[in-house]
Parts: sequence; C-alpha cells; structure tokens
Amino acid sequence: MSTATKEQPYRRALRSTHRVLIKAGTSVVANDDGRPSLTRLGAIIEQVAELHRSGMEVIMVTSGATGMGKRLMRKHGRMNMTMAEMTSSNNLADLTEGVGDVTLRSESNDGIMSTNGESMLSEKESKKTFDSACAAGGQFEMMNLYNSLFSQMDISAAQILLTEGDFRDESHLTSLMYSIERLLSVGIIPIINENDAVTANRGTADNTHLFTDNDSLAALCARSFSCDMCILLTDVDGVFDRPPNEKGSKLLPFFAQNQTVGIGEKSLHGRGGMAAKISAAQMAVKPGSQCRACVVLSGADLDSIRSIASKDYDMDDYSPKGTLFATPGSELEKQALEDVEAVTGDSVSEAASLMATASRDQARKLQSLSYAERQAILFAVAEGLESQKATILASNAIDLKNAQKDGTSKELVGRLKLTDAKLKTLSTGIRQIANEPDPLGVVKAKRELADGLELSQITVPIGVLMIIFESRPDSMPQIASLALASGNGLLLKGGKEAAFSNEAIHKVIGDAIEKGSGGKITRDIIALVTSRGQVADMLKLDDVVDLVIPRGSNALVSYIKANTRIPVLGHADGVCHVYVDKSCTDADLVSKLVVDAKTDYPSACNAMETLLLHEDTLQSTHIAMSVLMSLRVAGVKCLGGPKAMKAGLCDIAAKEMKCEYGDLTCMVEIVENMEEAIDWIHKYGSGHTEAIVCAEDSEAGEDFLNRVDAACVFKNASTRFADGFRFGLGAEVGISTGRIHARGPVGVEGLLTVKWQLRSEGINIASEYEGDDRQKVYTHKDIM
Repeated sequence: MSTATKEQPYRRALRSTHRVLIKAGTSVVANDDGRPSLTRLGAIIEQVAELHRSGMEVIMVTSGATGMGKRLMRKHGRMNMTMAEMTSSNNLADLTEGVGDVTLRSESNDGIMSTNGESMLSEKESKKTFDSACAAGGQFEMMNLYNSLFSQMDISAAQILLTEGDFRDESHLTSLMYSIERLLSVGIIPIINENDAVTANRGTADNTHLFTDNDSLAALCARSFSCDMCILLTDVDGVFDRPPNEKGSKLLPFFAQNQTVGIGEKSLHGRGGMAAKISAAQMAVKPGSQCRACVVLSGADLDSIRSIASKDYDMDDYSPKGTLFATPGSELEKQALEDVEAVTGDSVSEAASLMATASRDQARKLQSLSYAERQAILFAVAEGLESQKATILASNAIDLKNAQKDGTSKELVGRLKLTDAKLKTLSTGIRQIANEPDPLGVVKAKRELADGLELSQITVPIGVLMIIFESRPDSMPQIASLALASGNGLLLKGGKEAAFSNEAIHKVIGDAIEKGSGGKITRDIIALVTSRGQVADMLKLDDVVDLVIPRGSNALVSYIKANTRIPVLGHADGVCHVYVDKSCTDADLVSKLVVDAKTDYPSACNAMETLLLHEDTLQSTHIAMSVLMSLRVAGVKCLGGPKAMKAGLCDIAAKEMKCEYGDLTCMVEIVENMEEAIDWIHKYGSGHTEAIVCAEDSEAGEDFLNRVDAACVFKNASTRFADGFRFGLGAEVGISTGRIHARGPVGVEGLLTVKWQLRSEGINIASEYEGDDRQKVYTHKDIM
C-alpha cells in the first residue's frame, strides 16, 4: 500500500459543493462498438446516487444517444432493404449509414422534394442528418437505460433535450431554469442532452454558437443553472502537459491561467476531444457565474466522482485525481496555486535525469583513477567535515529552529540534530572506509574454459544510486563516502526539514572531491536535488538510475517500493525484539542490555520495540521485574501484550502487536518458551534485528542464532550493534531486510555488482568447439 497522503486544502474545498453538474462523454458512456458500457454507467449512477443521498444536488449532461441510435438504424435499415438493394450495393455501409439519395417531404412543394435536383444534400450534410436520426432513435434507448439503473437506487430522473435557442430566448431560458429548480427541489435528477434531432449535430466550433458539443453544453448549463462545480468525465486521467501516450507526459493536477499543453487524438466517438474539454472547463469557471470549479478526469476510474465530490470519501491516499480548473482570481485558484507549488514546485524529473547522467559520467572517470587517488578523495571528505564543522552545525541550527516552529515530532528532531560527536564519528568512519582494500576489480572467480581461454568474474560499481532520505543529514556523508569508495554515482534527495544542513554538507563534500582528485573528478558525481518536487517524479528515472535506497520512515520506504520500477534496497519497518531466556541469572546485566537496546537511540531502526520475557523470569529469578523497573527509570513507557496485561506487568495495553514506536515506548509480552518467542518474532517482526539474552553456557543462544530468520541475529548483545560503523564497514547506506543482493547493514560490498571478463590467447571462435569434427574442446577447469 502506498503511503498515506493528506488531502490538500484546495481539493478538500470541492467537497463542500452544494450543486454539481456531471457530464459523461461518449467515450465514457459507450464502448468502441457504440454499445453502452454497463460497467462504467453503473459506477457513475452508483456514485451519483451517493451524492444525491448526502444532500448534494446533481445535474447530469450525457452523451451516447447517437451511438446507441446507430445500432438501431443499422438494424432497421437492413430489415427494410429489398433483396435487390442488398445484392446490387457494393457498400452496405452506405445504405445503412444513410449516405445516399434521400427523399424529404415538404408542405411547400406538394409534399415532395427530390434531392436528385439542385437541393440534394451533400454527403457531409447527409451524414449529419443521419446522425440526427440516430440521436432521435437512441434517446429513447439511452433514457430507458438510465431509468433502469436509477430505479435500482430508488431515484427518479427526468430527461431534458435542449437546443441553442432555449438559451438565447429569454422566456425559454426562464422556463428551463424554473424546471430545473423544481425537479431538484423534489429530488429528481435532470438528465440533459442536446436535441441533436433538431440541431443536426453541428459539431462546428465558431463564435456564432453558444455550444457545439456536450462539453460546451455542460459548461453552459453549469453557469446557467447555478452549479458550484462541473465534472467532465472523459477517457483519460485528466489534462496532461503533452499527449498522454507520449513518453514523459505528466498529469496536471491544476490547470493554471494561460497554460498551454500538447493535445493528442480524439476518442473514436463523440465530437469533443481534450481541446474541447479544456475550452469548456475554462468557459465553465469564467468569472460571472456561481460555478467556481471544473474537474476533468477519467470516467474509466470507477471511483472518480466520489473521489472529487463525496463528503464521506475516506481513503489512505488522497493524491489528487484529474485536473482542476478554478475561477481566475478566486480564493480557490489562490489556494490551488499555493498547494500545487508546495507539493510539486518545479518538476524535478528532467533536472534529476540530467544530474544522474552527469553523475554516471563522473563515476566512470572515477573508476579509471588509481586506488590511491580515490583514497585521497575520501581522506579529503573526512577532513572537510572536521574543518567545516562550524559551518555545518550553524546550518543545522537553522533547520532545528525551523523544525521547532513547525512543531516537528521529537523523533524527527532527534534524527535531524547534528553534534560534534556525530561529525567526529562520520569522519572516523570515512577514514576507515578509505583504509580498506580496493573493492573494485576484485576477482571473485576465475575459470579456464579451454586451453588459452580464461574467464574471470570481477567486482564493479552498480552505476548510479538514488538515495531519498528524511530528516537525516548525517546520512549524506555516509552514503557519499560509500559511493565514492565503490565507484558509484549518486543522486540525493533530502527532506525539506534538513534543507540547510544538506546544502552545507553537500558543498563540503563537493569541494573535497574536486580538491582531493586534483580536479579530475567534479562535484557532479554527488548530485543533490534541491528543487521542490514530488518524489514520484524521481522514481520514474529507471533509464538513468540503477538502485534506489530510501532512508526514512516506514511510510516513505513503503511508498517508494510501491511506486517505482527501479530496484529498491532497504527496509520498511524496524520492529526489533529482545528475548530474555529463562537461563538468565544476572538481573543487572540483563537490564543494562535491554535499556541500551531501547534508549541508546530510540528513533533508530535498530532500537528494541518489543521485549519478550520467558514466563520463568517472573517467578524464581525476578529478572522480569528488575528489567521493567530499569526501563521505567530510564523513562520508557511499557505497553502490555495480552499475557503481560493479565500478569499485571503493565498498566496500559498495546493496541498493536507489531509497531515501530520510534520513541521511548516499547511493548512487553510473556512467552512460555523459546519456541513461542521465535514464533512471535516471525509473526510480528520485520526481519531487521533480533536478540536473545541468555546464560553463557545455555544452548538456547546458538539455537536462537540458527533458527531466527532476520537480517541480524544477536546473542547477548544489544540490537543497537546492527550498524555499518559498528560492524566495521566504516558506514552504511542503510539496512536491508531483503534477501536478494544485500542483507543487513549495507557497506561498500553491498554497492557492488560483477562483470565477466574473457581473455583469449590468440583468436577463439565458438564454432571451433561445436560439431563432431570440432577442433577444440572445453576444459571448464576452476582456477580459483
């Protein structure tokens, strides 16, 4: 499931609508063969009924009558053909489409006027009159369908057929407005359509007509009948910045004034198209009427209407659907511009793509340097963190001050804060990485394929890494140093809460790279995306990014995993357990370990979240009470599992058995034995880090180590040891709970892949090793 997205104020405002007009286009109402789409129509009627029951007044404008009528005309056209007509016609479609000679009856010409003379209709005019006849025939079928669907919802509907004259004639318009108001007042839904049997289905846009299709009719009705909002359902998700079938096209959540977009092809049916919908939407919200909003969105989305207008819509993800048009200069437009800018800002995808490409180019240059030259870069980064400590901490202080103003949670503030000690640890870790053997070009395997033909497998960089992190500026030096050591390019996107810290650290690292390499490598190898924009934009860069590593909340990691085709390395949860076995005898040592696991860094992903106590520790040894007392003295709030509550160990029951608290809170539960403890861990753990506390000579320790399925499993050691620096990796880009490529704290080795090199003495060709008369044979002998 994607991460929860709060609904933005400009979208939430649409739910206060009193009267809404919903237009269902032909591409929504009908399938490609002209038959009605019962699935889409059924969903529309169901959603309209929900709005109606909630007290919202609904007017509908619908298309589709012409398409339905064509089937009727074709059927009866064939039935009325003589055998001679059928056999003599080379084009059955002409006879059934009405494109041929017709006879019109007229009172002014003795009842007959032949079209074989000067007054014969052109082919284009004949096609229009045929469509008009289809519309007349299809109206009855279409309203029957609407009546049938609405009746199942105990709702009544009324049909209103309009022409342009009804809007131009003041008395007609007054009567029309009165009719609409009376229908709505008694709970009847008006269904409006253009009277195409009279207007001959013009479909010609010019300044002389008030409307030329049902899109512009819908806009006119929304303005004339005091609607607050107009919804135009179409066959695409909304308005895109270019034709939606083009690569890189982007849905616009809000259409600003004077905005221009590329227009694609029209749908197979109907007279509109995206250009017509944009024009109609702008007309609907033009100043001078009550209609303040118009939304263009997909009718194929069976949840589309309620996602925009329902007052009771409740979803985890409120990502805006469709494209909103708002009255220029209105409060809604101002709010929309502010909200969209806050979320998307400038599109980051194009800029990030260029950065990633430049980073890859520099990474390839980095690989060509000697290891001594690459080490010099790492030493320069470590020195820069120390020498520019004051600048970095000053920038961090700004972020901390802003976080306090914004009411940022203590958990995030803890991750955001930098200290002298943190920076010292970072520089020490970077030097540790630099002093490790060269990780590139390491021969992992070597095999003789045949005499004079040798195959090697060596380590190489993955390519370009994208790191998306929240509120953790100390992540950047760790990740950058590991990327430099492994020869990878890096694309970084930090959270806005650490903007000043990230910028300062990035400058220090960039300066150090150029200084340490003597200008051979530019700062482009470590790119920092600072533009405000959606992470979703960056997750589409699968053509230039090879691996995504998220560092942040469970919500962030889960969202990234669910919304990209780029491989993701990381973990979503850090639900770590400490199990206290019955073999424990020293209450003080057990308490010390448990308190450290919880309180050393409560917001870290390797902090203990659940304490499992063997039931014997409550009785003979009294270890359980000692541990709980120590946790409470340390300020830890202990929530009880079912058995712990029954035993009276805790006062407050835990609401969830699996929870990453990220603060000074943990859950406590009692288990009968280690079997139950392991089963509990496998059921409620996240595969991150699990620990057992037991007697040194107890078999339970080794049994636990072997049987628990997690990235890190410890015996008599705090879960806080699950860390790249503590593992001697120098640093880590994160901790992976996956089973492919890397698992646990990921250091340099986790950022490498392999390539095969084949060396031949002389010329070797594959055909020499094939067939009965082959000249050479394979030996397949492992050399190492």
